[in-house]
Amino acid sequence: MITIFGIQNCDTMKKARRWLDNNNLEYAFHDYRKDGVDRGWLKARIDELGWEWLVNRRGTTWRKLSEDVRNTMDAASAIEILLEQPGMIKRPLLDTGDHYLLGFSETVWEKELK
Repeated sequence: MITIFGIQNCDTMKKARRWLDNNNLEYAFHDYRKDGVDRGWLKARIDELGWEWLVNRRGTTWRKLSEDVRNTMDAASAIEILLEQPGMIKRPLLDTGDHYLLGFSETVWEKELK
């Protein structure tokens, strides 16, 4: 079973979910804000993907962080910040059952999921 992680009102998430629906792929949706994020799961994703890839640096929450926090972030501090602000986790994050895909790309998803 595919699980897609993100937040409900994100435009990219809407595109990703529409793509899954249009391609008749069943999936479960995990909303970071409503369903929360587990420390162990988050650490495993950071170990696998790298905190630099997992932190969404384009959003307003990132810009609201102090410059010092942004400049000194590492894997450990990223875990703490993402646990407090799960909306900062880049999305969508797709668990295919075998591995994770970060971000929405029709080309990549077509190759990986069909």
